[in-house]
Amino acid sequence: MARHFDHDRLVIASHNAGKVREIAELLAPFGVDVVSAGDLGLAEPEETGTTFVDNALLKAHAAADAANLPALADDSGLAVNALDGAPGIYSARWAGPNKDFGAAMAKVEELLRGAEDRGAQFVCALALAWPDGHAEVFEGTVAGEITWPPAGEKGFGYDPIFTADGETITFAEMDPARKHALSHRADAFRKLVAACFGDGG
Repeated sequence: MARHFDHDRLVIASHNAGKVREIAELLAPFGVDVVSAGDLGLAEPEETGTTFVDNALLKAHAAADAANLPALADDSGLAVNALDGAPGIYSARWAGPNKDFGAAMAKVEELLRGAEDRGAQFVCALALAWPDGHAEVFEGTVAGEITWPPAGEKGFGYDPIFTADGETITFAEMDPARKHALSHRADAFRKLVAACFGDGG
């Protein structure tokens, strides 16, 4: 059985404002006071893992240790079928030091040129770590396809070129509440909430 979360404060182990906002909105119903690693001035650990789970755990443990508070880390990215799962764990790095996701999206489209399969999925690994070293991990995915040109202003990262299966608009065109119901992060969050925030753990 997963460990129940019974604290009133939680560190979001991220310096990505869009990601912090999205996670804070998902946690809002539970009355948890959320603070980001960026707001606390915590250093960003080097992401040396080979999987989303590895990197989520690495970030969660680093923030929990530094802040002496429970910390939630998300490692997520876009995995494109025809690119053998790339950019995958390197999704943020494809945007470069200036976090230019316009350039990253253009790179995806350039590599996909001529490909018949434009299928892709967003993948999310959530790690919730406590200062005593305990951690719980949950994974979520959402399948869809790469669309071009980019459309929408509401999302972040690769959202403007991703249309989920069964939808006609990109994540970046979608109302945030609708995206929260569908996304890879929401999928992982449902599992996290059921295990750690639900009645009796």
